[in-house]
Amino acid sequence: MTVAVTIAIKAYNEADNIAAAIESALAAIAELGGGEVVLADCASTDGTAQIASRYPIRVLSLARPDERSCGAGAQLAYQGVRTEFFYLMDGDMTLVPGFLPQALAWLQAHPDFAGVGGNVKDRYLENAEFLIREASLARDAHRREGPVDRLDGGGLYRAAAIEHLGYFADPALRSFEEFELAARLGVAGWKMARIDVDAVLHSGHRIDGLSLMWYRFTSGQMGGAGTLLRAALGKPHWRYTLAHLRQVRAVAAVTGWWMLLLAGAIAGAWLAVASLVVIPAAFLGFRRRSLKLGLYSFLVWNLAAIATLRSFVEHPRRSSLQGKQLAFTVLHDG
Repeated sequence: MTVAVTIAIKAYNEADNIAAAIESALAAIAELGGGEVVLADCASTDGTAQIASRYPIRVLSLARPDERSCGAGAQLAYQGVRTEFFYLMDGDMTLVPGFLPQALAWLQAHPDFAGVGGNVKDRYLENAEFLIREASLARDAHRREGPVDRLDGGGLYRAAAIEHLGYFADPALRSFEEFELAARLGVAGWKMARIDVDAVLHSGHRIDGLSLMWYRFTSGQMGGAGTLLRAALGKPHWRYTLAHLRQVRAVAAVTGWWMLLLAGAIAGAWLAVASLVVIPAAFLGFRRRSLKLGLYSFLVWNLAAIATLRSFVEHPRRSSLQGKQLAFTVLHDG
């Protein structure tokens, strides 16, 4: 029996990549023998939606550009789903042929799992962030085969599991929307997993590492863990979030390091202060097998701690989910 699947693509200003993403999604639907493709466009300004409208897909556009965020894109994509299963992907990704049938068969065979993902392969490995991410894949438990605590990079979901929660992603989140979903699913009794099959090829940002780091800092993405923690306060998934979000431990470690630096400076122990700066940077350089990548990580850790603490103490912007729905317009119904 053919099972229809929706492939939901979330995008903002992906004019250079969206055609390839859509064509790969249409090919995957044809491979399954049933389903549809939906583009959730966060009010792009570069013609992304217009390019998408040339294809036999549905194109939804966020009604209010001021609501634009990673969480809003994921939520809008979910609102376009009309099938039992759906795959969520970004507009700078292309699906690998053969993955979706395997993922669907796996999810059907494991009714206690809400979602399943595969391997995310980065095409562009020229800036520091993607080089570090590629090298750290073996250490990231959520990127390895087996049960995981999130499906970042895309995944195939069981729509009924999300319906039980009421919504897919909080529009206040500028990052970590997949983790926040997994936390709510986890306390509701659902599980998630990753299979060792290539799922998508990811193009990513084609800018240098420092520019990308500054963009993530100024856009609020780097501080997403703080917004996530603040939003989870007093909710059932608060303990799950604290237990599984490793950024909490990283920020605590960096904050403790700042306190030691401050204490050393107050005491006039400048040799100790210098050592406290050199030793972590040298350790990261050794771990990354590159002094340049080590210094990049050192800077990222400090900026991420600043951004996370700042976003935690700030009041999250009012959720734009009115009745669990984001307002949108249908630009094309193919």
